[in-house]
Amino acid sequence: MMNFCTLFDSYYLDKGLALYRSLERVSKEFHLYIFCFDEKSRQILADYALPHATILSHEDIESEEEKLPVLKKERSKAEYCWTCTPVIIEYVLKHFPVESCTYIDADLYFFSDPRVLFDEIAEAGAGADVVITEHRFSQSLKDRRLLKRSGKYCVEFNYFCQSENSKKVLTWWKEKCFEWCYHIYEAERMGDQKYLEQFPKWFEGVHELQHLGGGVAPWNLGQYRLAEGSDIQADPLQKNAAQNFLDIRLVTKKDGMEFPLIFYHFQNIRYLGNDKVNINSCIHDKALKEAIYLPYLAELERVRSELNQRGITFEGKKSYASNKWIAFAQRNILQYKIRSLSDLIELKRVR
Repeated sequence: MMNFCTLFDSYYLDKGLALYRSLERVSKEFHLYIFCFDEKSRQILADYALPHATILSHEDIESEEEKLPVLKKERSKAEYCWTCTPVIIEYVLKHFPVESCTYIDADLYFFSDPRVLFDEIAEAGAGADVVITEHRFSQSLKDRRLLKRSGKYCVEFNYFCQSENSKKVLTWWKEKCFEWCYHIYEAERMGDQKYLEQFPKWFEGVHELQHLGGGVAPWNLGQYRLAEGSDIQADPLQKNAAQNFLDIRLVTKKDGMEFPLIFYHFQNIRYLGNDKVNINSCIHDKALKEAIYLPYLAELERVRSELNQRGITFEGKKSYASNKWIAFAQRNILQYKIRSLSDLIELKRVR
């Protein structure tokens, strides 16, 4: 059984449900522990009665960690969620009969069965008490700057098992996040993320995920192209929801290595009103971006339609920082930063 955990509030409820449904379509041997960070999302998810999920509340962890209510007042909503990432992993390992728990971001989406990733972990044995995933930045000047700002590893697919060594790493990460977890770029800190760079330096049994299909994202998508024969559906709405997702295979531009897309990290999608979305794909390859983004946007539109009937609406603006000026720019300026005209998607295409 693959055990995952994630966290979000009602603002991310559409993405959280899309994540769950993507897992449900590609695998039946998983369980997702969802920590709801507001009561509205908890009630709605409880009503859905998701068969492969356990619905929990932020109050479950806040009742056990006395520092959290204090930190909640000091940090932005996003910064507080980052602070809680190691906490929810620890909570699942402590309270449920699981051999391991893997944190996944709510804006991930699975295109094929992640079992192959866990096969890799199993083959590594004791060398994979903890698994971290690289950003896989290129060597371009822009990406070297991103590496310096955001760190080598991404908090998106983070595996911990029940071993004492794994728990030691997890406790260290949690304490560091309690100490400092802000949307500020420093030499050795940025949110909960740059702490991951210290894992291989200070601890044993830390494995870097090798399968390229786990961890594809806007920041590395430009290194790949679509493989010939990928099952690309012209109309994502025509794909039967009961079937597995499209068989998307990618090829590295550098050495021609082909691999299946396991999951994609849909970071920084920004809606422009109710009719358009800026996908911020960071590439100009229209065929590649549409093969990946259109099925996801179609899923989000289906979920949003359901949630609208339950009284849930979604704001197009979002921010991360606790600094009010940075947050203002994030909410009111960055959504209009367009790198490629084909990043602007008319939502009528997927409705």
